Amino acid sequence: MQKPKFEKLHLSKMVQKALDTMGFEELSPIQEQSIPLVLEGGDIIGQAQTGTGKTAAFGIPLIELLDSKKRQTEALVLCPTRELAVQVAAELRKLARFRKDIVIIPVYGGQSIRLQIASLKKGVHIVVGTPGRMIDHMRRRTIKLSTVTKVVLDEADEMLNMGFLEDIETILDATSATRQTLLFSATMPESIRRLAGKYQKNPSLVRVVGDELTVSEVDQSYIEVRPGKKLNLLRKIVDNYKFSSSLVFCNTKRCVDDVARDLKALGYDTESIHGDMAQGQRDRVMSKFRHGNSAILVATDVAARGIDVRGIEAVINYDIPRDDQYYVHRIGRTARMGQTGYAFTLVLPTEMSKLRDIKNYAKTEIKRHSPLSPEDEFTMSAKPVVSKRRSTFKPSYKGRFKRS
Repeated sequence: MQKPKFEKLHLSKMVQKALDTMGFEELSPIQEQSIPLVLEGGDIIGQAQTGTGKTAAFGIPLIELLDSKKRQTEALVLCPTRELAVQVAAELRKLARFRKDIVIIPVYGGQSIRLQIASLKKGVHIVVGTPGRMIDHMRRRTIKLSTVTKVVLDEADEMLNMGFLEDIETILDATSATRQTLLFSATMPESIRRLAGKYQKNPSLVRVVGDELTVSEVDQSYIEVRPGKKLNLLRKIVDNYKFSSSLVFCNTKRCVDDVARDLKALGYDTESIHGDMAQGQRDRVMSKFRHGNSAILVATDVAARGIDVRGIEAVINYDIPRDDQYYVHRIGRTARMGQTGYAFTLVLPTEMSKLRDIKNYAKTEIKRHSPLSPEDEFTMSAKPVVSKRRSTFKPSYKGRFKRS
């Protein structure tokens, strides 16, 4: 069955030209269902996992509906982290590249607030910001939200998990009473429903997650490991598969630092990112990873929000996630937009029940990985299931892993 094309939306020539330049031809399910509703002016609740094209799902209609003659803030996009705010702003700028009359800026903590104030004074049409920095601008009276007629809450569930509910409500209360509110969330807990009930008007539910919360293009497996042997197993995965780009998740900042340090000491081209790092340092790390100058990025869950890097071949859960939904968010970083990818989870014998909880939550099969060495086979508590699927990725050690 042929997928629908963007041409069927009858978008403006400038937006369609931008999509052609970006190589966008076919609509993803979230885009096909959301864009017409947003163009009609309705509120929506979009439930979709990471990597489904939701930024374009709200970005295209925002740009189409914008009245650029008014040099004022008309649209606001709230994101849980700085990285996501920067990523969303960059994507919106690409969509508006042929609309020279539209000004889009990100505002977030860690960046000079003076520079942000100077940009806001000149006049901005779309602001993409984190809740904390938006509240800061409101207190300083450096941003006027009464002119905002369109608000997007991107990854709303994560913003609520991070404790931003009060900030979000303060921000929404300051916008136009006639605003259009678009809410996007990977999960739909009761807190999201309450927020929607309070701030949206007869929203349409757009749900494209299907029966499984994870995409079928991700080959998911787990390897049981003894305490103290995780780093050695991680090395075996990297050496065996030779991924040119992989994302390693740890539950704590300290673990991120330790794993990244140990991998670097062993000669692997590795970078790390977590919330305690200065914004400039985080930007440099992401630039290296995005441009392929580092092969492994070790991160915490919160810091990884907004990592939208094409071509991540594998996600490795060095620590099994504490929250079931974090598993979905983590592996959503690979196999984006129809690509294939791998997800490995390192599991201690005492964590098998947690693994079962994740399987039940995600409604997915996470198979036991075949042993990578005789030593690994010794650690297995049952006969392994050998995957028949073979890696389609080409070895890429050139300039990636440095051997001492």
